[in-house]
Amino acid sequence: MSKLLEITTLGQLKKTEYKSRSVKDELRANLITQLQKSEGGFEGIIGFEDTVIPDLQTAILSRHNILLLGLRGQAKTRIARLLVNLLDEYVPYIEGSELFDDPFAPISWFGHNEVLAKGDATPIAWLHRSDRYTEKLATPDVTVADLIGDVDPIKAATMKLTYSDERVIHFGLIPRAHRGIFVINELPDLQARIQVSLFNILQERDIQIRGFKLRLPLDIQFVFTANPEDYTNRGSIVTPLKDRIESQILTHYPRSVEISRKITQQEALLSPEQKVAVEADSLVKNMVEQIAFEARNSEYIDKKSGVSARLTISAYENLISNAERRMIINREASTFVRISDFLGVIPAITGKIELVYEGELEGPAKVANMLIGKAIKTMLVQFFPDPEKAKKAKAPNPYAEIIAWFSNGNNLSLVDDLSLVDYKKSLNSVTGLKELVKKMHPRLSENQQLLLMEFVLHGLAEFSQLNKGFLDNGFAFSDMFTSLFNLEPDDDDLDMDDDRY
Repeated sequence: MSKLLEITTLGQLKKTEYKSRSVKDELRANLITQLQKSEGGFEGIIGFEDTVIPDLQTAILSRHNILLLGLRGQAKTRIARLLVNLLDEYVPYIEGSELFDDPFAPISWFGHNEVLAKGDATPIAWLHRSDRYTEKLATPDVTVADLIGDVDPIKAATMKLTYSDERVIHFGLIPRAHRGIFVINELPDLQARIQVSLFNILQERDIQIRGFKLRLPLDIQFVFTANPEDYTNRGSIVTPLKDRIESQILTHYPRSVEISRKITQQEALLSPEQKVAVEADSLVKNMVEQIAFEARNSEYIDKKSGVSARLTISAYENLISNAERRMIINREASTFVRISDFLGVIPAITGKIELVYEGELEGPAKVANMLIGKAIKTMLVQFFPDPEKAKKAKAPNPYAEIIAWFSNGNNLSLVDDLSLVDYKKSLNSVTGLKELVKKMHPRLSENQQLLLMEFVLHGLAEFSQLNKGFLDNGFAFSDMFTSLFNLEPDDDDLDMDDDRY
């Protein structure tokens, strides 16, 4: 390839073994090489190895245009962008051509004229694959001129040409993507009359601009993305256009907490200081992912809209930052993520969920707290006995001593800026809490032990064994029945129906 890049004229190129091929043939040939070498490809795409990727590879081998159909946050655009890696690293084009004409098969007036006038002396340049990708977000204001092109009166006046001359055309995005990959995101948002303009390009590979008898055999790999929700809420893909897109590939959300966690850890943007100073146990990492799984099954959230993978990424970043903030306030050298830090992820949740009517009545912040609570409840039984079963079992209740401590009138407040010393002192004050964690998980670091001690309190509250009240910056735990019958009217700190949540 390095020797080819030294070639500067068409004549020199003819003397080499270089042969032109279509974009789809490029993708197909390079994919075959990749598969033969057992190379992964599509780096950074996790969880699609046995579903989406095989379908995508089949479509490429079939030289198909592709529609990626799935809910938001399912890596559709990222997959499209990674297709660039299957293109040849460099391809030659006629220097100065706005359509990057193939020296062996020019399609524009400029390209034809250059080869006709200069022959083997036609200057050529080399185009890197990263410059052969074009992406357009479909919006209702997109016009045919934006995508296909239009007559440019200024060009006609400047060059003193009539409107019947091909040179007065200002080409749109699609012709300029000749010999490359063109992606239209959120295709249903494109007005139906604009979608119709794509018919000829997909079927006959040519374009029409106003009254010109223009036929440009464009060489383009089309990739479209769409959200099923858009079919009813904002528009639809017109049937003839959908018929011309040969392969429709369905994407999906991560199917396990483990896969979801890998995506979050890969995508979360943490500073070097955060990675060193803030310890995040596997419990809290899994809990972040569990929140998303609970959200996708929640009766308060619109399932058609979906819950983007960006929710867990943003939530994890906020979780780490909340712990870092506490560390800075308390002038500590390091810290670890606590369950109370999940108050900091609420802003990351509320902005990424679409609520149904019942959810709107509850309010986004309260729904976010419910999701966190359900995640805690789901995960508690993975680490400790089920409190409901333990209460009914004939064997001694492992939580009895903890519950009795609160029944004796004791309360516990855990605010999110509590120093490590005070946090440790507060948790150790609860009789039986440390002993339970040590019995169930004897080989833990002190930080992990403290984390699980707090986790037990939140878990018991979710199983209605303790009362958990919301403070402005933390939680307050108390006896379940005492708090119900003896709550004073002005005791806002322990009000479970606080309007703020």
